[in-house]
Amino acid sequence: MKKSFESIFVKNTETKDKGTVINDFEIIEDKDKLDSVRNKIIEDIIDNRIPIDMNLNDYINKEIDKYLSGISLSTVKRNHIFNLIENEINGLGPITELLKDPNVTEIMVNAPDEVYVEIDGKIIKDESVSFINNEHIKRTIEKIVQPLGRTIDSTNPMVDARLKDGSRINAVIEPLSLKGPVLTIRKFKKDLNNIESILRNGTLTRDMAVFLEACVKSKQNIIVCGGTGSGKTTILNILSSFIGEDERIITIEDAAELSLKQRHVISLETRVDTYKSKSEITIRDLVRNSLRMRPDRIIVGEVRGKEAFDMLQAMNTGHEGSLTTLHANSPIDSLNRLETMVLMSGMEIPVSAIRDYIENAIDVVVQIERLSDGRRKIVEISEIDGFNGDDINIVPIFKFIQKGLTQDMQVDGEFKLINKKIKTLEKIKNKGFDLDFLEDNHAK
Repeated sequence: MKKSFESIFVKNTETKDKGTVINDFEIIEDKDKLDSVRNKIIEDIIDNRIPIDMNLNDYINKEIDKYLSGISLSTVKRNHIFNLIENEINGLGPITELLKDPNVTEIMVNAPDEVYVEIDGKIIKDESVSFINNEHIKRTIEKIVQPLGRTIDSTNPMVDARLKDGSRINAVIEPLSLKGPVLTIRKFKKDLNNIESILRNGTLTRDMAVFLEACVKSKQNIIVCGGTGSGKTTILNILSSFIGEDERIITIEDAAELSLKQRHVISLETRVDTYKSKSEITIRDLVRNSLRMRPDRIIVGEVRGKEAFDMLQAMNTGHEGSLTTLHANSPIDSLNRLETMVLMSGMEIPVSAIRDYIENAIDVVVQIERLSDGRRKIVEISEIDGFNGDDINIVPIFKFIQKGLTQDMQVDGEFKLINKKIKTLEKIKNKGFDLDFLEDNHAK
């Protein structure tokens, strides 16, 4: 006897209590059948088979009735099928709602039934979202990257790009990923796009904000460092907002994430090698080219290789007020990484000369961290002030001092002004900015 479609398509599940999250991957048992129905309906829509007098939603419902004729589906199961198809057409498949959710800051798809999200700095598995199979994940990745002018296939199995809202996407498929397609989306948080928003969020104090604003406006060269997902790009974006309207700004990124509101902004983006185009353009190429574009400011999204030397060269040859980020766990570590990256450039320069170069180029280092409770804070603002023996001297100005954890496991600590008499203060005053509060008050 032939099984009914209901028995093979959907698992028999007990009625869930109201408010209980139903795992759609568990509900749908016959993935191949589901994929077949989904494809038939979407193909019909692509081929413009929708009657003129029928809207899209009505058409999807009609097609579901046609392909599932004679089958009794619960409202929950039917809604799942409808939403799956509707999101494939008008959105980005199963992750459509996650992209709209302002509380979700990161989406990580590891497998069809392994979708993780970051909320308030914590990573949790989202049991309510899943894909049909690996091909479904791959189709979703292709739908995301194609409008961005990127391709992903066996000859180009890795892509790094950004969505229109500034969110960053990274995708890896076979043969690089042994598990199957892996998709990571770091969302651009619209509510953390100015200094007031991160002040309210407790990322820094008002005194720290005033100091950083003065550093940017007085054209100090600043490096923002921190770990992955610590918020370096957010801070770089906010620091960049302090640059004046009368300045010509060149931004250089792998995947453009900076969103500057000034009128005179030129955004440059790298180009990767593909089987269609063998002309790779690197960050280093763009930094070198930017020097010929008459920039008042050069902002590099992230320094991670040979371009470090060119960036330092720009800072040392009249391009004051340059900003960049790099991966490092402390201000000292950031300078050590810079030193290593300069050595990677192939220039035969003594280490002492490289350190001299770094000391002359960098004025301020901003360290941001994601704490154990998920909150992001600027844990240190330091200045570069000469040498301590053979090593570059790093002087802390502001610091976040952690005291411990509260009963609900929140980090307990306070911001402190560590050093009031600093070289950078004189540089700021020489550019006409007054920060007397540093000498009179302490960090609030």
